[in-house]
Amino acid sequence: MIPVYFINGFLESGKTEFIKYTIGQPYFKSKGTTLLILCEEGELEYEEELLKRTKTVMEVVEDEEDFNPEYLMELEKKYRPERIIIEFNGMWNMKEIRLPIHWSIDQQITMIDASTFPMYYTNMKSMVAEMVRKSEMIIFNRCDGIKELSNYKRNVKAVNQQAEIIFEDSQGEINEMMEEELPYDLNKPVIELDDEGYAVWYLDSLDHIERYVGKTVQFLGQVLKPKSFPANYFVPGRLAMTCCADDMAFLGFACEYDNACDLKEKAWVKVTAKVACEYWADYHGEGPVLHAVKVESAKAPKEEVINFI
Repeated sequence: MIPVYFINGFLESGKTEFIKYTIGQPYFKSKGTTLLILCEEGELEYEEELLKRTKTVMEVVEDEEDFNPEYLMELEKKYRPERIIIEFNGMWNMKEIRLPIHWSIDQQITMIDASTFPMYYTNMKSMVAEMVRKSEMIIFNRCDGIKELSNYKRNVKAVNQQAEIIFEDSQGEINEMMEEELPYDLNKPVIELDDEGYAVWYLDSLDHIERYVGKTVQFLGQVLKPKSFPANYFVPGRLAMTCCADDMAFLGFACEYDNACDLKEKAWVKVTAKVACEYWADYHGEGPVLHAVKVESAKAPKEEVINFI
């Protein structure tokens, strides 16, 4: 298997700058050849000195139809690379990507220019979603002076909950959301979550569970009862529109409740629960686990789907 590092993002999002920095670092050196496949050319170029010093050979693929397993195999035979970096064209269809069967994507990274993100997210939402859906890391750069970073993170996390999201300005990495910016008061005895609050709490819990351990939350949710769960556990959560009407996700955490077996699938309930950080098999490690204080029958809300878009 040949390891592939897949870097995507729209034109001028910082892909070239990121790749140039990465291949020049001592930790990224290799004994063999690195094949860099460039699917679009921006203003920034790769210097011959850098390519030579890092044992990197570059090939440009100008047409989307040429980005196919047959042509990619020709490049492999020509250079016999130890690894491959693909700087992908953000306007090409991610769903149609086909690589040679023995090319293994070791890491996919999406680069986003924070200053232009609202424009792309508003006008090309489905393309943005496809970019970030399978990325392990999403880097927002050029964040100087932007105050909506927590909203940007929410938009992306709704599509890819597992991704590591990094924000950078001219001074380096920055923190995207402080506790005082949350749409609820963490110091209240019971943190009551409306639709917006639930979305923020769910996503923030994935990154900052320490903020919520020992806290009591209250929210309206539907009952999900996975067959693999113990009898005294269920998942109260909300259905969320993460990109478009055809792209839905159920967002919820495991919840311990003595009478969980009496709950009906998809029933609406008002849950009051304490938050803990515990091992859970479905998380493949530790994560948010709720312990119900009270679970009451409730009416469905006017808007049953939380809108992340």
